[in-house]
Amino acid sequence: MTDSNILANQKQFLGHPVGLYILFLTEMWERFSYYGMRAILVLYLVGEVGIENAGLGWSNEDALALYGWYTMFVYVASIPGGIIADKIIGQKKAVFVGGMLLVAGHSVLAVEAMWAFYTGLTLIVMGVGMLKPNISTMVGGLYPKHEQDKRDMGFYIFYMGINLGAAASALIVGYIGETIGWHYGFGLAGIGMAIGQLTYWYGQRYLTHVGNLVIDERDESEKTDGNLIFSIFKSNNSIVGFIITFVLGMFIWLFNGSLDYGLLVMGLAFAVGVGIVVYNDGNEIEKDRILVTYLSFLIIIVFWGSFEQAGGLLNVYAKQKTDLLIGNFLVPASWFQSVNAIFILIFATVVGSFWVWWKNRKKESSSLFKMAIGVIIMGWGFFFMSAASLQYDAEGLSSMHWLVLAYLFHTIGELCASPVALSFITKLAPDRWMAFMMGAYFAATGLGNKVAGLLGESATEMGEFAIFTFIAVFCTIFGLLVLLIIKPLKRLTHNAEGSIA
Repeated sequence: MTDSNILANQKQFLGHPVGLYILFLTEMWERFSYYGMRAILVLYLVGEVGIENAGLGWSNEDALALYGWYTMFVYVASIPGGIIADKIIGQKKAVFVGGMLLVAGHSVLAVEAMWAFYTGLTLIVMGVGMLKPNISTMVGGLYPKHEQDKRDMGFYIFYMGINLGAAASALIVGYIGETIGWHYGFGLAGIGMAIGQLTYWYGQRYLTHVGNLVIDERDESEKTDGNLIFSIFKSNNSIVGFIITFVLGMFIWLFNGSLDYGLLVMGLAFAVGVGIVVYNDGNEIEKDRILVTYLSFLIIIVFWGSFEQAGGLLNVYAKQKTDLLIGNFLVPASWFQSVNAIFILIFATVVGSFWVWWKNRKKESSSLFKMAIGVIIMGWGFFFMSAASLQYDAEGLSSMHWLVLAYLFHTIGELCASPVALSFITKLAPDRWMAFMMGAYFAATGLGNKVAGLLGESATEMGEFAIFTFIAVFCTIFGLLVLLIIKPLKRLTHNAEGSIA
């Protein structure tokens, strides 16, 4: 099917392919399961032992450390998930396999045993790694390359599905987990994922032309070696960089006693090697576009390293340092995990329409510009948490409205950055490496999650006021620096987003 006929040959609803809504519903239920489990994970870890709905009794520091590792690996697993889809089974089958792993993982978490807890988390990491990058890539495949605005709006609609699931799960799974039983909450998340898997299976007839294995039809002289591992070691630069990074990981492991960080560095060595292979596989224009995509990942790491305090430090702060009473009703702390998602449902079309209006006025509206603005606005939300910390120090508890205001700014920033970044990658990445590039994006998100965990852990010693204020100031400065170099970065895209002011 030619690029110009992609939309014409699809059944449409409200101006978008029906397949978009199938992916919307599938992702909605996947996010219901993931965010439902995330809403109660840290609370379960730090929950008291020996009571009716007992937790594990971990310290805040240990719980946030596990949260950081878990959320990082959930997204870093998108790299092998993307490679498997690009080179072996295609995106459509990868999404199905990922869904099955997620159903199994959430179901195992419902078992009250530590072996089940760690097994369930492992299966979820594998499942998200297979599903997340590939379902997002399939959304981009529904639209022709030249339909930039429609593709962006399609991702906004898809993003609303993500957050509809997140909003419902934090309220429902969070309430059941906190008030009835943690493992009932984990089990309910598994039921949600099963519904999503059935939805995806039912909607296959609307997805026949997307997510299939891409055949590389270039001449043999234009291709890198078909064996990915061999290709990594074929380049002198790749092998030197890989060895240095691998040795560093071994050093951290053997001499510092840190197995987890050592394995992380060695895993990153492999990811960097694959990234170099992908870069070398492109022509001159593709190389420039791949390079700017890699540079944009730094923006992603900064953004999510700040934003993902939501499931960790902000979650604990809501539970332990916020006045949760409204009259005689005690608001479950996990409910605050739904505030961001509810705001997204309210403001997604508003923000999307604003950028269309902004572009029509011939203003700067590139994806990189929107992402930088998103980082700044999101960072400003932490100034409200700085105010909350001051109130806590003065009065012993802080008001809920600080959290709500913080999440409002986080939401506006997220809507400027995250759906735009997803669309940006589908515009720049070569089709034969599309799922890998999306996987690399989510891996950057995962590294951001780990950064968030480290910042959360440091709050134990430095205090919340210092951490919140640091994040706000750093994000502002970082976003402004990106805006200063926006023009040379845009040149590297070779007009992939059309004529932009």
